[in-house]
Amino acid sequence: MRVDLSLYLVTDPGLCEARGLVETVMAAVRGGVTLVQLRDKHASDAELVPLARRLKAALAGSGVPLIINDRLEVALASDADGLHIGQDDGEVADARAALGPEAILGLSVQTQEQLARVDTGRLDYLGLGPVFATPSKHDHAQPLGFAGLAELVAASPLPTVAIGGLNAEHAREVYRAGADGLAVISAICGTPDPEAAARTFPRGPDDR
Repeated sequence: MRVDLSLYLVTDPGLCEARGLVETVMAAVRGGVTLVQLRDKHASDAELVPLARRLKAALAGSGVPLIINDRLEVALASDADGLHIGQDDGEVADARAALGPEAILGLSVQTQEQLARVDTGRLDYLGLGPVFATPSKHDHAQPLGFAGLAELVAASPLPTVAIGGLNAEHAREVYRAGADGLAVISAICGTPDPEAAARTFPRGPDDR
């Protein structure tokens, strides 16, 4: 499935706490977010499923898909639009078989070696990074920088989204590296006005 990766919001429960996660996401969607990933490394599946269902209901009619980070069972139980998995989160083939052919399935990639093993027939996009070090993931790989990002993008057989320490000021460099978009957390969730923050992101290298 082709998906608009231009502004991909990844949620952080701590950063969204003051406003509320659903309210934060919907404000960001009004500002132009094109894809939402529900990510919470500490909550149980039982806690995440009702939250995912509320978020899915809130996004209905917006045209913005809901992706679940890592938790296949949560994605299935909440009727989310897709799943994003890391290198250690299970087999791509198993996830695709469970989700069906219409779901969006993304995979995190950090190196050329990982890229060479990508199951292109079962994936819709790749998340490339981290571009920069980020406090949201303490065990991340060596940051790529824009040059490393460009090398991975050039070798990628699938659409790509850059992630890791990115904000609106980095957007044009991400597009110049050839990526289809960028994924952000604190640059939107960590601001007092998520809608306004989302509006500051260019949607391409020539968007002013």
